[in-house]
Amino acid sequence: MQRVEVWRRWKAGESLHAIGRALGKEHVVVHLLLKRHGGIAPAARHRSRRALTLAEREDISRGIASGSSMRAIAQQLSRACSTISREVARHGGRAQYRANEADQQAWDSALRPKRCLLATHSKLQAIVASKLIEDWSPQQISGWLKREYPKDESLRVSHETIYRSLFIQARGALKKELIQHLRSKRRIRRSRHASVHGHSQGKIVDAISIRERPAEVEDRAVPGHWEGDLLRGADNSHVITLVERQSRFCTLVKVPRSCLINTFNALSS
Repeated sequence: MQRVEVWRRWKAGESLHAIGRALGKEHVVVHLLLKRHGGIAPAARHRSRRALTLAEREDISRGIASGSSMRAIAQQLSRACSTISREVARHGGRAQYRANEADQQAWDSALRPKRCLLATHSKLQAIVASKLIEDWSPQQISGWLKREYPKDESLRVSHETIYRSLFIQARGALKKELIQHLRSKRRIRRSRHASVHGHSQGKIVDAISIRERPAEVEDRAVPGHWEGDLLRGADNSHVITLVERQSRFCTLVKVPRSCLINTFNALSS
């Protein structure tokens, strides 16, 4: 239940320290759990209705302790005798069978993680890796593949799959070093609801402050230096202003809505 609560709070955008305080745990413990899955909540697992339950395994353990045969235990549980025999043999035999241990081992061995798309498609993996090295974002790579290979659906991958392959190294698809080419430089996935101080969302990555501009720009002595700004009007309309600092020449450019959406998507990625 604590793990479920950790993922719920992480998805809601809470910080590691806030989650740790709420659960009475150190934030390092929370971080280790999240990092193991790359910050991406694992899919909820469910037991098959045909599998033995913990209560049934406890009945098996009590039956063994009382000296009952496999057939008698099977009849009591309305199970096939072969099912009970395999269960006991798989978990140490009559002498070593323990219900709790058998139930946990069965739960662990039932996990069959499916290999992700990039791990099974070497050509697609190479293309994605080459674009990441060129500092393309996963969203850009996914969109480019659709345009570059419109008739080859095997060369399609969502940006979410790329993120998962980077953050969950157990998938064995993309090298860990490629994470350095992501614009956020994060090693685990953050929720879109997260609001952490210093987070780069909504900001220009590697931006140079206006306070660092050369002196020649400040005194307007040399032509060719421009200032730009974005003005927002009614009905979600936007206009870009460009001003040449020496001559004060001003240019106004109306921004189409579609262009503005693409720009915002690129910045947020």
